[in-house]
Amino acid sequence: MFTATLTVDLLLGDVHSLKGKRSLVRPLVADLRRSFEVAAAETGHLDLHRRAEVAVAVVAPDAARCTDVLDRCERLVASHPEFQILSARRQFLSSDDD
Repeated sequence: MFTATLTVDLLLGDVHSLKGKRSLVRPLVADLRRSFEVAAAETGHLDLHRRAEVAVAVVAPDAARCTDVLDRCERLVASHPEFQILSARRQFLSSDDD
């Protein structure tokens, strides 16, 4: 069994308040959850109105499946023109790791 996470650091476009930020980030998180059956949440830069960090976690029987799901999640985030991806980090953990 493998667990993998994707953490995406985002720069938001024309946003001037935390309320405006939330109106963009919440639908993205909901779309990730609904489309790929993953755990997703806004995890960083909570007090900055033009930055966001979104994390996604997936559990699968093999690393290839985790990679596939995270690839699709990253493409979904990249497809939103209101976000610019500054960085994307992945981490994998196997049940065999001690």
